[in-house]
Amino acid sequence: MTYGFFTGDILRGLAARVLFFLSLALLPIGLIAIAQTREIALQNEASTELSLIALTERASTAERQIFQEAFGAAEALASIVLLQRDDPQECSEFMRTYLDATDIYGVVGFIQADGMMNCSSADKPYDFSGDAAFQAILKNPERVAAPQRLGRVSNQLVAIVSSPVFSGDTLEGFVSLSIPKTSFQKIREPELPFKPITLFTFNPDSELLSSDTDEALAKKEMPSNVELALLIGRESTVFKALNQEGVERVYALQTIVGNAAYAMTVWPTDAPIVTPGITTRLSSFLPVLMWAASLIVAFWALNRLALRHIRKLGRQMRRFALNRNLPRMALGSSVPSELREMEAAFISMGESILRDEAQLEDSLREKNILLKEVHHRVKNNLQLISSIMNMQIRQAKSEDARRVLRRLQERILSLATVHKSLYQNDNLVQVDAKALMSEVVNQLLAVGLESGSNVKVEQEYDDMKLDADDAAPLTLLVSEAVTNAVKNVQREPLGSGRIAIRLTRQAKDRACLSVANTVGGKPGPDGTGLGSRLIEAFARQLNGEIEVEETAEEYRLVISFPLPQTQKEVYDY
Repeated sequence: MTYGFFTGDILRGLAARVLFFLSLALLPIGLIAIAQTREIALQNEASTELSLIALTERASTAERQIFQEAFGAAEALASIVLLQRDDPQECSEFMRTYLDATDIYGVVGFIQADGMMNCSSADKPYDFSGDAAFQAILKNPERVAAPQRLGRVSNQLVAIVSSPVFSGDTLEGFVSLSIPKTSFQKIREPELPFKPITLFTFNPDSELLSSDTDEALAKKEMPSNVELALLIGRESTVFKALNQEGVERVYALQTIVGNAAYAMTVWPTDAPIVTPGITTRLSSFLPVLMWAASLIVAFWALNRLALRHIRKLGRQMRRFALNRNLPRMALGSSVPSELREMEAAFISMGESILRDEAQLEDSLREKNILLKEVHHRVKNNLQLISSIMNMQIRQAKSEDARRVLRRLQERILSLATVHKSLYQNDNLVQVDAKALMSEVVNQLLAVGLESGSNVKVEQEYDDMKLDADDAAPLTLLVSEAVTNAVKNVQREPLGSGRIAIRLTRQAKDRACLSVANTVGGKPGPDGTGLGSRLIEAFARQLNGEIEVEETAEEYRLVISFPLPQTQKEVYDY
């Protein structure tokens, strides 16, 4: 705080004391250090920038030559295209002749304004009307260099140069030349006294055109906190920025083709050409020594006047954070007024936090009670619906109607089980999958397997937690799968049937549900296929994958689905 300057407490203010001691220490060296080092630093910085720009220009010789020749060729071909555009065969023959005369380009062609490329070195016409890149240059017809991608015509990695063709004020189309990546490697680069980390070219849209290293390294070394588009229009510049991994680099920009292609070299900050020379380091030694002496004085002043009191205040804050205990004794009168005001503000804030936390805890407890009550009532309502359906089942006259109502009743009871698990659990966001599976499956087996069937049932469930949003579709999926298994399990000869239900963890973030039953003997009643469709729908809700394994002895349904690693965000509606 600096408002102590405008009160009668100026000598007890922390800012006044620190500034007083720093002024005594830095006054002798301030003017000397600035006068001696400023001019040298500016000269060295300017020299370094010029050297980096010159090296960038030399390093980008191949790229400059290729792109300048490509744009020049595109503009030269434009006049010939206007003469031969009405005869696609003759125009294409000229393009092939031109392509054979040079080894730089992969494909040379003229794309009409409607997107058709009838005049080209390719062996057939191509339609680019639906191509997003073509639509982009059609909206802004000017010469452009497109980034490297797999060429549609050449089927190789190419950079594409396009130049608009006008007849008067009417846009006729674009002359397009594709430059394979190998073309940049054919031109011998000059020997450089210092080699950059990477050299890459880009267009005004900040898209990578080429690089002297692999594309992954070039993209990693591109600046992350400087927009390349903001540098467009400058002939050359040098700046520092962070690369994509947060490492500071020095970047040198050089224009290759105005408003179309630019070259940039990337240098480490400790490169010999970037680091200051011996003269700069020697001229900086004396100010650094005096600065160190000033720091000693400043540190002694700060430690005596502020740091020891700040440490005490920090311990009080940590104690409050750990066990919510506020300090019993305030700082003494010898402590700077700013720190005493800070302690008073801390105590006031701590008291406010304690009151707010008490209110928040009461609100949270009330919210949990209301949520449990909601789940409890939903469970009761679902069980009431199940009871009503049970009465309807007893009054149904046909076996098909009773079977449909009974299946619907099982689904409702499965949902009721989910809500029961939620209100019985302290955590209202997640449920115990093992307990939920066991209760749902036992409930289904108790209803579906008749007494004396001697069907062997195997259950295996790993411990895992499920979000409430995933518990409902999983429960309904299990209900459908187990019901199908009970309906189709082998019952003859007696004791040969087996049903196996397993929920296991495949990995830290995936689980696998498996429901298997033996087959054979008298087949179960034919179904409508609704169960299978429901299983597919519930599996999609879980983002799961279904796999069916069917042999002469066994039918197995396997669903693999992801497990959330963090609790889903609960929105306050």
